[in-house]
Amino acid sequence: MERDLTDFMADTACGITDACTSCGACVDICPVVPHAGLANVPNETIVGGVLDVLRQGGELTGHAAAWAHQCDGCGLCIPACPEGINPRTMLMLANSVTAETHTDTPQLFRKMARAIRLMAAMQLDTDDMAKLLQPPRPRDVPVVFYVGCNAVRTPHLLFNAMYVLDAIDVDYEVLGGPAACCGIIHTKWEGEAKTGTRVTDGTLSRFGDFTPERVLSWCPSCQLHIGETLNGYQQTDFAFEHVTKFMIDNESKLQSLYRQPVPMRVLLHAHDGMADLGENVAQLLRAVPGLEIADIAWESGYTCGGSGADRSPGLKAERRAATLARAAQPDVDALVSLYHGCHGQLAASAEQGGKPVVNFTDILVRALGGEPRRDAFEGWRMAGDWQALVSETLPTLRGNGMDLDAQWLEDVLPDVFAGKEFVGGLEALASRR
Repeated sequence: MERDLTDFMADTACGITDACTSCGACVDICPVVPHAGLANVPNETIVGGVLDVLRQGGELTGHAAAWAHQCDGCGLCIPACPEGINPRTMLMLANSVTAETHTDTPQLFRKMARAIRLMAAMQLDTDDMAKLLQPPRPRDVPVVFYVGCNAVRTPHLLFNAMYVLDAIDVDYEVLGGPAACCGIIHTKWEGEAKTGTRVTDGTLSRFGDFTPERVLSWCPSCQLHIGETLNGYQQTDFAFEHVTKFMIDNESKLQSLYRQPVPMRVLLHAHDGMADLGENVAQLLRAVPGLEIADIAWESGYTCGGSGADRSPGLKAERRAATLARAAQPDVDALVSLYHGCHGQLAASAEQGGKPVVNFTDILVRALGGEPRRDAFEGWRMAGDWQALVSETLPTLRGNGMDLDAQWLEDVLPDVFAGKEFVGGLEALASRR
């Protein structure tokens, strides 16, 4: 009988508390420490508070809470630990334990799931909605493209990635949306490990139904949760890896299919916490005819957004200012995004007068001679004309079976676009409508 997720996490926590010496090497290298007001706090005080929660349960408090709650997942602490502990996992587990006692994001999954479905239904026709949100009938395929949940808010990026997979003639099925969640929301944010077990087990089981050799993730949070935090939880017959690694493995075939030069000098936006994925994209872009990488803007965290860089707002503002300043230089034509959450934030900045933002998948599609999917919300983020957006998208919503009150929709859209459920908001989506 396979272990329950609760037992797995408890065993992982026990291994960490047994091995950790509280030396504080992880604190010494952590970039959020000065922004969390911890620069003059003894390392053993900070780490000790985290270990106490892992040993005894309860809620993170004081200096330990300040550190853990601002952890943006940059991962710089992992190679720094002399005991071979993964401090990123240590803090994730401590935050999960705390959430069992107190969460600042009540009903987060319910709100998030409804926000995702709403944003997808505003942009997609019924066939494309089904492709992203309706689980396909199981069949034997070598590849499952796992799009996760939140990426469905920016579906054009996912369809661009599918264009690339189609071009290299991959037989695959698409799985994702809230019905195939990785479980990180339930486990880390809501402190519901038993629910997280059901969700994670259900998704892993769905992967197995397709007997794939490889499951390709898009979402960095899914990659972190299933690929790192839960590594070893269940034995599977497939490799779980990021879609950019698969593209690198098929780079020779991709290059043979390039038909159109993309004459641009770009600044690539990437994150320290998943540097290998940033390097994957850099390698892919360097092979695109006509394209040059002027520089790579490394920001802290493993992604933008509420589970990544946004957790340490002071550090985020500092790094983001440096990114935008570099993008403004005359040797840069455009800023290139990797993930969906990063793309939305960077695109909003561009719409306020910065350099254009394109996703790396747009560039690959153009190089292959195709036309990238249009960002349906481009321009709306800056305009903020919610009444006009409602009028334009109501027919699409109704075509997808969502007959919503126009005024209610206009009132809720600013918070939906801002992802306010990740800071405890969007109460309008907590109750059923």
